Amino acid sequence: MSSSVGFRVRHSPSVYLEQKATFEMAEIKILLRSAHFCTMKKIRGKKKLATEQGKTYRLRVHNVGIATSLNFRIQNHNLLLVETEGSYTVQQNYTNMDIHVGQSYSFLVTMDQNASSDYYMVASPRFVNSSAWAKATGVAILHYSNSQGPASGPLPDPPNDLDTFFSMNQARSIRWNVSAGAARPNPQGSFRYGQITVTDVYVLLNRPAELIDGKYRTTLNGISYLAPSTPLKLAQQFNIPGIYKIDFPNRLMNRPPKVDTSIINGTYRGFMEIIFQNNDTTVQSYHLDGYAFFVVGMDYGVWTENSRGTYNKWDGVARCTTQGIKKVVIYWWKWTSQPKLVFPGAWTAILVSLDNVGIWNLRTENLNTWYLGQEVYVNVVNPEITDKTELPLPDNAIYCGVLSSLQK
Repeated sequence: MSSSVGFRVRHSPSVYLEQKATFEMAEIKILLRSAHFCTMKKIRGKKKLATEQGKTYRLRVHNVGIATSLNFRIQNHNLLLVETEGSYTVQQNYTNMDIHVGQSYSFLVTMDQNASSDYYMVASPRFVNSSAWAKATGVAILHYSNSQGPASGPLPDPPNDLDTFFSMNQARSIRWNVSAGAARPNPQGSFRYGQITVTDVYVLLNRPAELIDGKYRTTLNGISYLAPSTPLKLAQQFNIPGIYKIDFPNRLMNRPPKVDTSIINGTYRGFMEIIFQNNDTTVQSYHLDGYAFFVVGMDYGVWTENSRGTYNKWDGVARCTTQGIKKVVIYWWKWTSQPKLVFPGAWTAILVSLDNVGIWNLRTENLNTWYLGQEVYVNVVNPEITDKTELPLPDNAIYCGVLSSLQK
């Protein structure tokens, strides 16, 4: 029960920001795995990140773990958020950031503190209900080249886990920079997603693992995904019947949960609204292959049609991984085993433009839950057969299942 943070350093002379300010910088990729620091030089028993006073560094921070949300912070230093998962954000300072499984952020950090000492960098687990997790906090050293002494004082405090709205409000505060253009000929905000008519709506409800045919499985809308021996795309390419069904329900149906190979039928060039309703007791983060989507809303409680009135239809950030805030269980007095207060579950809403032809995986990033079946595929077919929207099957394709006889 530990987590790790890996640092990869890539140097570049400068970075050009929207405020038209130029900084000397080094780009540092930080990989958070569940909470100790790795692949860095050690100083006094801890990993060290070497910096120079007065310079600004871009830190790219990734949670590459399999289950645990982490909080990242640097003693006495602000984290200026500038990017997440390929989208430029409105630039805001944070003292710490909750980073959920599969998510990544870029921060500008200026070495503007007194160089009389080094400073602590900390990654600690979030939303865990065992006192043993306190030992999983990872600590590294932010080292100024002219530092006069070791880091001192207590570690910077994490957010209060009893403040159930902190992480959600922080996620809501992350906004798309609608004026940023970068290499594009047009700014990000020229895509007015809030003015596009929604063509498909799916409310995906997840629950804790439940017994199905004598085995524990996890589900979305009561269906636990069963991977077929013949890949979906090959079955579609060769018109093989019976491999999968295009009948995934828009909402949870009044029927027992089941194991099935059922996929979502997306509309090519349609605009899909997906609501993740998290009825589990753990934070779930969801990833959609092949697309970036707009995170437009999240709140505690059960999503209803009226919830659309709270959507951000202008500068919701475009990303490929979003969190589903857990059903909150607050444990009183050092995480005793008996919950004292239980809030209802929460929901997150996204909008996605289905302009990428293929069969795309939508899954939880929690490895245990994913393994037990909490995933589904989105089928997007261009009715016009053309190589412009989908490349032909490559010559080195691997055939298996009912098509294994075609393997060269």
